[in-house]
Amino acid sequence: MHIADLGHIRLHYRIDGPRDGLPVVFSNALGTDLRLWEPLLPHLPVALRILRYDRRGHGLSDVPEAPYSMGQLVRDTEGLLDQLGWRGCVFVGLSIGGMVGQGLAVKRPDLIRALVLSNTAARIGTAEMWQDRIKTARAGGLAALTAPTMERWFSPDFRKRPELALWQNMFQATPLEGWTGCAAAIAGSDFYTSTSGLRLSVLGIGGDRDGSTPPDLVRETTELVQGARFALIRRAGHLPHVEQPEIYAEALTGFLRDTGILPA
Repeated sequence: MHIADLGHIRLHYRIDGPRDGLPVVFSNALGTDLRLWEPLLPHLPVALRILRYDRRGHGLSDVPEAPYSMGQLVRDTEGLLDQLGWRGCVFVGLSIGGMVGQGLAVKRPDLIRALVLSNTAARIGTAEMWQDRIKTARAGGLAALTAPTMERWFSPDFRKRPELALWQNMFQATPLEGWTGCAAAIAGSDFYTSTSGLRLSVLGIGGDRDGSTPPDLVRETTELVQGARFALIRRAGHLPHVEQPEIYAEALTGFLRDTGILPA
């Protein structure tokens, strides 16, 4: 385990892969920690240098008082990459992680070489929707949101499997202040204008059973960037790399190779 002290926040992170590998950053969904990506890692090329981190309010990172802004989340990630000396990364962001990726690509194009927008959008939901969820969480804890969240995250078949308990437990273990803080950041974010100005290689990934960011919404955001491509993962919800890790890895690896970022 590693802790990066950025002055304004301390973030937990982990790096795997060869020192000379292609730098790839994975940014998590709301209510998850860096373990989110473990089902995917065995299926990725060994030539990748992989950075995973817990955003503020999640996992083993600091938990400041809510609310948070998207600008703070972008600044946190920017500070981590600067401290580690990472440049020209492939940034894989899922859900809120994809929003952070959009903001960071606009602010610091030197840090991001290519962007994967997984199960995310330029705007997710409405401010009113997020405020209702924050109110529910404050009143009854994250347990009050667990069942509907699992329904949005996973296909009906996956929800019958015992592994569902792993994701329920991860969600409920998220600090309430961290979840509500990041939910407030989502509520206040709209990247439609700024993302449409990006000029870099982009892959959008959607799950056909995603109840949080339906595939048409992901596709709409992906198509804001000229030349971007989109992959639909079938029989998968909001976390398609959990339900279909091999197919997800094929889409990601194919994108990296087709664009010449990763040698064939």
